[in-house]
Amino acid sequence: MSGEGAGTFAVELPAFTGPFRLLAELIVEQKVDVCDVQVATVTDAFLAYAKDADHWDLEEVTWFLAMCAVLLELKVGRLMPRHTESDEDDLLGPSPDLAYARSIELAAYRKVAVELARRLEDEAGYFTRDVGPGPEFSHLYPDPMTKVDAEGLARLAAQLLRPPPTLDLTHVTPIRYTIAEAMSAVEQRIEDFGRAASFRDLVADCDERIQVVVRFLALLELYRDGRVELHQGETFGEIRVEWQG
Repeated sequence: MSGEGAGTFAVELPAFTGPFRLLAELIVEQKVDVCDVQVATVTDAFLAYAKDADHWDLEEVTWFLAMCAVLLELKVGRLMPRHTESDEDDLLGPSPDLAYARSIELAAYRKVAVELARRLEDEAGYFTRDVGPGPEFSHLYPDPMTKVDAEGLARLAAQLLRPPPTLDLTHVTPIRYTIAEAMSAVEQRIEDFGRAASFRDLVADCDERIQVVVRFLALLELYRDGRVELHQGETFGEIRVEWQG
């Protein structure tokens, strides 16, 4: 791995005490468990170490950031469930020096950041024009109100303010019979038949098919509430209804 200067930075952790470069090599070689290393603690220690002007080195900082990215990736891989054990290719990727590849990526990001900053600075000198032409140029463009008269405004208002067209609902079946009404009718019919009746008896007074359907749904509601018991001797046979109260 690149970044020889990183060897001067040392860490003190419960699992390891010594140069951070040696710790990184031991983790990559799977001689130290990456889950035992707190990356946040190491980062705080490095920031305190880098505050000293004598310790500040761009190459060292770049190597440290790349190595922390590798450690985080390894830790996430350890914490996430996997069906197979990680081998060296999974840990390091196709490149033999993943840290060096990460440093190249960081350099590319720095170049892009510099280019974006340059473009923002160049564009800062441009302002949009938020005023119209002066009065001396007013005769050069047509007046949009020259062809507007009272009759035209009246026609436009009539189109915009006229009531919406009537929606034809003749094809929709109106709701004339509710579940609540059907439940009351079923209770009354069962009482008339002595607290037990067949479903055919309960719908004998229905004039339309929709009433039969709604009354059947009401019967299911009563059964769900435990107010009636249903019995059917055979498939498609007569349904017997007993009132439970």
